[in-house]
Amino acid sequence: MSLIEQVSVSKKANIYFDGKVASRSVFFADGSKQTLGVVLPGEYEFSTSQGEIMEVTSGRFEVLLPESSVWQEFSEGTQFELAANVSFKIRNTAIAEYCCSYL
Repeated sequence: MSLIEQVSVSKKANIYFDGKVASRSVFFADGSKQTLGVVLPGEYEFSTSQGEIMEVTSGRFEVLLPESSVWQEFSEGTQFELAANVSFKIRNTAIAEYCCSYL
């Protein structure tokens, strides 16, 4: 889905890594939340506090999933799932975007 309807959006962005990663929180009427983010080229490590589904909405990421030693590529239209309380790395060579849904 390329359009999210009937939501509230936070005016303030979540800024990480000196502005190289930024996201906005989107709130739904049922109390659920997603984040929409933009990632500039680089390599970044993130941690989760709850389960997440990361959908790549443009571009591509290479992802080093928890407990893996092999980078996997995820391109526009693909997604990967993360458990709560894990760390993972992403890297990209061009601007990419994502939508994160929380489990």
